[in-house]
Amino acid sequence: MANRHLQRSVVMQTLFEWDFNKLSQSKIEEALEHNLQEFASGIKETEFAKRLIKGVLEKQNDIDKLIIQCAPEWPLDQITAIDRNILRLGIYELLFGNYEEVPPKVAINEAIELAKSFGGSNSAKFVNGVLGTIYKEMGEPMKDDESNKKKKIKETKKSDNLKKSE
Repeated sequence: MANRHLQRSVVMQTLFEWDFNKLSQSKIEEALEHNLQEFASGIKETEFAKRLIKGVLEKQNDIDKLIIQCAPEWPLDQITAIDRNILRLGIYELLFGNYEEVPPKVAINEAIELAKSFGGSNSAKFVNGVLGTIYKEMGEPMKDDESNKKKKIKETKKSDNLKKSE
């Protein structure tokens, strides 16, 4: 798991570099490769990072529209480049990611952790607010998975206890 967190960090830094320096989309793959070598040289499997970058860029217009809708008091160009790109990454994983690979709550938590590490003092609250709004609008997918797991564990324990008492 730390591997994916590190890859997300590198993706966010690459998105920041791309956004801040106004790089063309064709240059972002080169920037990602450089950043993976620089900041994550021990990672051999980098497909996750490459999929994230590609997905965020493909869905950028849709993602940016959502940011504008969910943070109407903050024009997109007035949101710090760090927060803007953390949101892009988080929204991509939340809306377009594979839930079996990264459940929605994990995507939100990872974005919040990036905001805590790289953003300003209010970044984590801002990112949480925007992603929380989107998650609720989505109908809170997989919300009950944890409670269902707990129920299954309790049922299994009851069943095991009944078998023992027989």
